[in-house]
Amino acid sequence: MVKHQPLQVYERQLCLSCITGIYGCRWKRYQRSHDDTTKWELLWSLILLVTFCLLLIWFYFWWEAHNDYNEFNWFLYNRSGEWSDGTAPILATTAAGFTYIAFLMVSPSELTKGSLVLISESIGVTAALLTTIVGVISVNQTWGQEWDVVPVSLQATGPFLHIGALAAVTALVFIIVLLGLYVVPLYISSPCIMDHSTLKPRPEVFGHQGAPTLAPENTLWSFQRALQMNVTGLETDVVISVDGVPFLMHDPTLRRTTDVEKVFPDRQMDEASRFNWTDLQQLNAGQWFLKNDPFWTVNTFSVKEKNLTSNQRVCSLEQLLKLASYHNISVVFRLQRPPQDHPCFHSWINDTLQAVQRSGVPPSLVMWTPDEQRAQVRRIAPGLVQTSLDKHDPHTLHKSGISRLMLRYSQVSPSDIRNFSKNNISLTLYTVNEPWLYSTLWCSGVSSVSSEAPHVLRKVLYPIWLMGPREYGLIWVSADLVSFAVVVGIFILQKYRMSGMRSYNPEQIMLSATVRTSSRDMNVMKEKLIFSGKAHGPVLLTSKHLPFSASPSFSFSLLTPQSSNWRGAHSCLSRQALVLGN
Repeated sequence: MVKHQPLQVYERQLCLSCITGIYGCRWKRYQRSHDDTTKWELLWSLILLVTFCLLLIWFYFWWEAHNDYNEFNWFLYNRSGEWSDGTAPILATTAAGFTYIAFLMVSPSELTKGSLVLISESIGVTAALLTTIVGVISVNQTWGQEWDVVPVSLQATGPFLHIGALAAVTALVFIIVLLGLYVVPLYISSPCIMDHSTLKPRPEVFGHQGAPTLAPENTLWSFQRALQMNVTGLETDVVISVDGVPFLMHDPTLRRTTDVEKVFPDRQMDEASRFNWTDLQQLNAGQWFLKNDPFWTVNTFSVKEKNLTSNQRVCSLEQLLKLASYHNISVVFRLQRPPQDHPCFHSWINDTLQAVQRSGVPPSLVMWTPDEQRAQVRRIAPGLVQTSLDKHDPHTLHKSGISRLMLRYSQVSPSDIRNFSKNNISLTLYTVNEPWLYSTLWCSGVSSVSSEAPHVLRKVLYPIWLMGPREYGLIWVSADLVSFAVVVGIFILQKYRMSGMRSYNPEQIMLSATVRTSSRDMNVMKEKLIFSGKAHGPVLLTSKHLPFSASPSFSFSLLTPQSSNWRGAHSCLSRQALVLGN
C-alpha cells in the first residue's frame, strides 16, 4: 500500500487568479471547494480595505493641495522658525504607503505564509494606517481650512474620477456597486460641463506678492517679474512702520524674508511694525531667496537676474503704487492694523491714504480693502475702488458702496459666482496657482484671480477641458454599457470554464497536469511524497490529490498494475518524486 501526502501543482495564471478572486472570493492559491475562510482572514481583509480607502483619500487630498503648498510651508515656518519644503516628505511617504497597500490588496492573501512575512506585512499595514490617521488629525488641527480644496477639486476632476472609478470597480468589486456608479453622473456638477458658446472671457490675473516663485516676494523685482508675465494687477500685504511709512511685508516678523538676524540680531523676533523706515532700508530682502531656493527656480536664473535678486530691499507701498501707475495696472492690498501700543494705531488709515495720494496713482487703480472708517475714506478719496475681504450678500455690499470682493477660492461655489456676477459684483479669488483650478474658476465665470505663479497661468489660454452636456452624456452612457458588457462577459466565461472542467476524467486531469507542468517548467508545490510498502500495491487517487480546486462532482478511480493507465501514472509520479526529493 502506498502512503502519501497530497501532491499540489500550482500554475501561475495571474489574470485568471485575479478574476477568480474578485468575482469568486477565492484568493488562495490552493483552495478546495468548501469555504474555509477564517475570522482572522475576514478581519485582515477589513483592515486592508479601511487602510486602502483612507490612504486613497489622503493621497488625493495632498495631490490636489498642490495649489497651496506654499501656504502649508508658511504655516510650518510660523511653527518651527525654519523655512523648508514640508510637502516633499509627506508626498513621498504617502505614495510609498499607498503603493504598498494597493499591492497587498491585489496580491493573493495567503495566511499560510511564513510567520516573519506575516509579521512584516502586519507591521507595514499598521504603520501606514496609524501614520495616515495621525496626519489627518494634524492637518485638521493646523490646516483645517484646506479640506475645502476637496469639493473644489471635484468640480474639475469629478467626471474623470467617475470614469476612472467605473473602470476600477469593473475590475475590483461587485455588480451592486457598479449599478450605483452607473447613476452617479446624475449627481456630478462641474462648471466645465457647459456649452462652449457660454464661456466667459479669460479671468484677469493679479500677481500675489508679485511673482514670488520667480523673485523674492514683495520686492520691486518680484512685481517687475509679474509685469513681465502680463498680469493685470498686483496684490500685496501692507504694514505700518513706527514712523508712519506703509511698507510691504506678509509675515509678522522679518526673519524669513530679510537678513534681520545679521543686521539686528537682538531684534530678530520683533514684529515688523516695530522697525522704522531707516532701519528697514538697511535690510537685504533678496539673499534669502537665493540661499533657500524655496521654489527650486534659482538654477534657471541668469547672472543678471541673480544680481538683481541679491540686491533687493524692503519695498514701500508708495514705491509699488508708482510702479503700478507707470504701467497703468490695478493694485489691491491688505492693510494690517498695528498693535494697540504702536504710535500709528489711530492714524494708520490716514498714513496709508497719504501714501496713496503722494504716489500719484489714479484712484481707480487702487482697491481699498479695510472696513474701518470706510465712509471717511470715501469722502477723502472718492475714486478708490471699495473692496471687501469678507463674504456678504450682494444687497449688503451695494448698501455699503462695495463693488468688488476678494475671497479665498474655497469660500465660493459656482452658484455664488453666478449670483455675484448677476448683481455686478466683481470677484477676485486667491491664491490660484494650478491650471486645473484656474480652468475651473474660468468656467464658473470668475472675473479675476490672484496667483503666486502668473508665469504658469499665462500659458492657460483656454480651459484645460470643456465638454458639452450632450458629449458628457454620450461618454457616460457608453462607459456604462461597456462596463456592463465586460462584467457579464467575465461571468459567462467563468461559467463556461467551470462547466468544461466537469467533462474530464480525473485520471486524465492528473496525467495531463503533470506532463504540462514538467514540459512548461511551471512551479510545483509538494509537501512530501513517501513511497513505502509493496511496489505493486493498489493506489487510491481521490479528488483531494488533484492539482485543482476540483469540483465536488469529481469521482475517484482505482489504479492497479493491470490498469491501462497504471504504467503512465506510475512513471509520472516517479519522475516527480525524483525531481522533488525529500
